[in-house]
Amino acid sequence: MKAARLDKLLANLGYGSRREIQGLARAGAIRLDGAALADAGARIPLDPDLPERLTVAGEGLDPLPGLCLMLHKPLGVTCSHKEAGPLVYGLFPERWRRRDPALSTVGRLDKETSGLLLLTDDGALLHRIIAPKAAVAKRYRVTLDRPLRGDEGAVLAAGTLMLEGEDKPLLPVGFAAEDATRCTVTLHEGRYHQVRRMFAALGNHVAALHRDRVGGLDLPADLAPGDYRVMGAGAIARIFAG
Repeated sequence: MKAARLDKLLANLGYGSRREIQGLARAGAIRLDGAALADAGARIPLDPDLPERLTVAGEGLDPLPGLCLMLHKPLGVTCSHKEAGPLVYGLFPERWRRRDPALSTVGRLDKETSGLLLLTDDGALLHRIIAPKAAVAKRYRVTLDRPLRGDEGAVLAAGTLMLEGEDKPLLPVGFAAEDATRCTVTLHEGRYHQVRRMFAALGNHVAALHRDRVGGLDLPADLAPGDYRVMGAGAIARIFAG
């Protein structure tokens, strides 16, 4: 079982500098199984249940490194650390912005797209999900400005549609019409603003866009916009089962 110095662990989780962690320990604000930990230099086994056993200022410890989250991204927030306006990272506790390794989005959803967004501090997992050879499918629910023509499914399945400014056709896209102006599409690649651009190439305009599945992982019906959930090994495995 891996272990870490208490002050280094908490500093890397964003609770403060090592000196500040030492002050918390001296004040009796850090407790393991109810007993105060006065020595900030003590080595703590990184057991999976540590967040339930260790408290800081009366609150349970944040998730350990190796964190993977599912977020129901609301409209109007940007997947960025630096852009102006509301950011997805503002939906999490402020100290999470100081985590080391840092929390990053797995791909992006644009400001006007809602739905399932994954975030992780595990670089190997992030690259495994986004690697082209993984071909992790992503499903979107699309609302269009104008009625469907009727041939969209055949055109998208053919793998011949070209986007403006590109010289390589899209991979085949799964398509299912729901009614005259609504459909679902399933992508196996992630080009810039792909759904919006491919419907523009078909002579239509996307009015609303929502992602509800990544791989075999569905956005939970009870996860409200702006809410998030820590993913366990089973949920992570479903990403690669789709």
